[in-house]
Amino acid sequence: MTDRKRPETTALERRDFVRMGLAAGSLTLAGSACGPVGADTAAAGRDEFELYHEEYGEGPAVVFAHGGSGTHMSWWRQIPSFSREFTCVTYAQRGYGFSPDVPGGPGRTAFAEDLRSLLDGLGIEKASLIGQSMGGRSVLGFAALYPERVEKLVMSSTTGGYRDAELDALRESAPDLGRRSAFAPSYAERDPEGAFLYRMVGRSNDFLSDDDEDAPAMAAVAPDIERIVAAGVPTLFLVGERDTVAPPTVTKALQAKMSGSTLVTFPESGHSPYWEVHEEFNRVVLDFLRA
Repeated sequence: MTDRKRPETTALERRDFVRMGLAAGSLTLAGSACGPVGADTAAAGRDEFELYHEEYGEGPAVVFAHGGSGTHMSWWRQIPSFSREFTCVTYAQRGYGFSPDVPGGPGRTAFAEDLRSLLDGLGIEKASLIGQSMGGRSVLGFAALYPERVEKLVMSSTTGGYRDAELDALRESAPDLGRRSAFAPSYAERDPEGAFLYRMVGRSNDFLSDDDEDAPAMAAVAPDIERIVAAGVPTLFLVGERDTVAPPTVTKALQAKMSGSTLVTFPESGHSPYWEVHEEFNRVVLDFLRA
């Protein structure tokens, strides 16, 4: 940590590792270690997984789960605004950024339980969850298992690993919107610096996967969305109409299955509205969290 003064709205309160041991195929909280990646981290046991996270601001807890091209750093356009009203937790998911999976680890199938361990380690009983693309896997999976611990749920450009025959058929028949891309071509034209930075964040991720980040994980059971609906968890779906990764028709179909949820579309955005149209994204999500 540095003594250099930072702007009040972006002050880094803490950066930690939640350390978890693998036992009988499950995750158990084993403790935490404060500080950036260093020798202690490198010396961690081969069967011990460390989940890196950072905290900003004060207020009700909001946790941000990044997509497959991101890390905890992906939310730089949200944290300065959100941290004025909320305790914001960003983290690098298992296998990404500062959270490399252990050899032979469970990978994405552990995302929901990783999130539980993170909240337990921080002493957070209930939080609002924001999942972008692959991050939807974490937040939807967690909400289905522990709906009583979710204040509000935001699903951005994702079906969170949920699938059924209807969604599979829609995915197969989805219109071709062009080459798969993390953002719409028009975004790279109007903000070349932002597009370059997006690519830089992705390239910094040594564990970046080429898998379809919106497709179900291998050996993963589809989340039981009825438990979320029955618990009355307020849920917001965000869709970029030019998304070539997670077909908008599929995400909209999932939203229709979750009665009481709401949908907001961004006509000019591709797969990453939190980055491409961040001002609109922030306004919509903040209004939802405040309501």
